[in-house]
Amino acid sequence: MALFSNCKKAENNLSVNEDTNALSVLDKKNEKVKFVKNDTATPDSETLETEQKIIKEGNIRFETNDLQATYTQIQKAVKNQNATIQNDTEGKDYNSIFRKLIIRIPNQKFDVFLTEVSKGITYFDNKEITSQDVTAEFIDMSARLKAKKVLENRYLDLLKKANKVSEILEIEAQLSTIREEIESKQGQLNYLQNRVSFSTLTIEFYKPVAGESGVTSSYGMKIWTAIKSGFNSISSVFIVLISIWPFLIILTVLVYFIKNRRNTKNKK
Repeated sequence: MALFSNCKKAENNLSVNEDTNALSVLDKKNEKVKFVKNDTATPDSETLETEQKIIKEGNIRFETNDLQATYTQIQKAVKNQNATIQNDTEGKDYNSIFRKLIIRIPNQKFDVFLTEVSKGITYFDNKEITSQDVTAEFIDMSARLKAKKVLENRYLDLLKKANKVSEILEIEAQLSTIREEIESKQGQLNYLQNRVSFSTLTIEFYKPVAGESGVTSSYGMKIWTAIKSGFNSISSVFIVLISIWPFLIILTVLVYFIKNRRNTKNKK
């Protein structure tokens, strides 16, 4: 049985070789039991085979004469291709009203979905489709995760054989670190797989409104607007004068007094 001894008292009982990345445990007969701790190791003689992993993303922007009709067309494509509208934003700027959708589509249905939502569009203001091959990254991450899990199982086997508190604590500390690494790598792998499984398409469509505003604002309306603006300006001045009337009275009295005094001097 392989036993852990106190690392602080005897380094030969539990050693981690940084050059070989191997953990060595001495048993009672001084026989070494070694296993690899390198998280880049290839699992046994198995060959990790996986299909090509492609992340597809797209961004399109176009003009439409009917925002609701376009949205209905997109909704129909979403339903047909089992997609999901992740974000829906509406807004208005100085010359148009628009709607922006962020849609997640099953990877294998991305091209079909793009064709459906593009029906009737003669011109795109912007159309950008990207494909990123992450197959190598996926394989590497999967191999590292599997190596960590193998390492975890070997520490669990050592934990069953340990009979000293110091040995148990040392193994559990190592297990805690390994499990944190496993959770982190599993999270990264899940995120990568999600991006591969579901493509993202951002659709923005808009309707110009600047021309309509110019038609409704006739010459007579502009004159009336100018008259109202002038009246509002006069009203503002009048309100200011009312607010400072005590100072106006004092100023008037002061001017009258100075003028009257000058006239008296001139007469003398």
